Amino acid sequence: MPESITVTDNRSGQSLEIPIVNGGVAATQFSKAVPGVWFFDPAFMSTAAAESSVTYLDGDAGILRYRGYPIEQLAEKSNYLEVAYLLIHGELPNEVEAAAWEREVTYHTFIHENVRKRFLEGFNYDAHPMGMLVSAVAALSTYYSDAKEIFDPEVLNKQIVRLIAKMPTLAAAAHRFSVGMPFVYPDNSLSYTENFLSMMWKVAEPRYQANPVLAKALDILFILHADHEQNCGTTAMRTVASAHSDPYSATAAATAALYGPRHGGANEQVIKMLGEIGSMENIPAFIEEVKAGKFVLQGFGHRVYKNFDPRATIIKRTADQVFEVTGKNPLLDVALKLEEVALADDYFKSRRLYPNVDFYSGLIYQAMGFPMEMFTVLFAIPRTSGWLAHYTELLNQDAKIARPRQLYTGAAARDYVAINAR
Repeated sequence: MPESITVTDNRSGQSLEIPIVNGGVAATQFSKAVPGVWFFDPAFMSTAAAESSVTYLDGDAGILRYRGYPIEQLAEKSNYLEVAYLLIHGELPNEVEAAAWEREVTYHTFIHENVRKRFLEGFNYDAHPMGMLVSAVAALSTYYSDAKEIFDPEVLNKQIVRLIAKMPTLAAAAHRFSVGMPFVYPDNSLSYTENFLSMMWKVAEPRYQANPVLAKALDILFILHADHEQNCGTTAMRTVASAHSDPYSATAAATAALYGPRHGGANEQVIKMLGEIGSMENIPAFIEEVKAGKFVLQGFGHRVYKNFDPRATIIKRTADQVFEVTGKNPLLDVALKLEEVALADDYFKSRRLYPNVDFYSGLIYQAMGFPMEMFTVLFAIPRTSGWLAHYTELLNQDAKIARPRQLYTGAAARDYVAINAR
């Protein structure tokens, strides 16, 4: 027997049975049962605004899958470019497809000289790298005359490849500018993450050689951040895409959403929190202040996950490998002790507050030498593939332009009063 709910309008006595499909009920059916009444759901806490086959997330069970593949398996066995292909195309590539995809992405890593010389170098010397990235991604749409041909699959795929390829180049360029260092051109003999690290850190050596452990760790972090269902940035991407904006403009909108500290800046807040705690001796007092509502325990809890964040387990293991190369981050002992104390406290256990992906990622980035203002940029690079997967999915669904309704709470109708009579 099909699952359903029955809605009754007590004003009229009219009832309507609404089927439950994929765990949801159609709001249009509800409107038939209760005409003139809208769902009021600020921040979309209980509303599914899209159907998607990209990412499956079960927050209660702590499950995250890309196109059906468990995140644990992808992080252990795959690499970021393969995962990007999976997100965009729906299936893992075979050997021929993987080689062609990697070659295509590698071919498009360079950016137009005017983007660097006339655009990026036009920013103020202390411009935030994330602000530069948002602007540069949006500007790319003006460099490709075919960017708006979004219903030509071949042309659209070219824009997708360009974005995935050029994001590390733009990100590294923004960093180099912010610290007064010269731009480093891509080295297409290197892997995706090795190339990015080269563009970040190369000084005068003929060829930068990244430590393979660090390059692999960054690749894993890119996999973990590649997509995460209908978060704020992805919702921004889908909203702008629903207006049939080009991929660059839509990606810039998603990047701008990520720029907000409530979305992409959580790992930076963790580092600041650990620095303010200072030492393990201060943790008990800090925990009590958190419980008293004076502080927020950064890096714990999640809007969706009500159990452990599966990415946090992977990232903690990755952190151990990174610290063997870089030396232990001084804040690591504070983080480990804070996690131990919090997970043993009924206050946090009863509220199902567990470490999330941000709790350890900032420590890894800091150990690898990335400044804190680059943390969100490092988030945007891999998330681009997830955003673009949702972009193409929305086009294929022929989705309507986003247009939510509101509950009006303003003044009733009133007449204009002349300025001298107010």
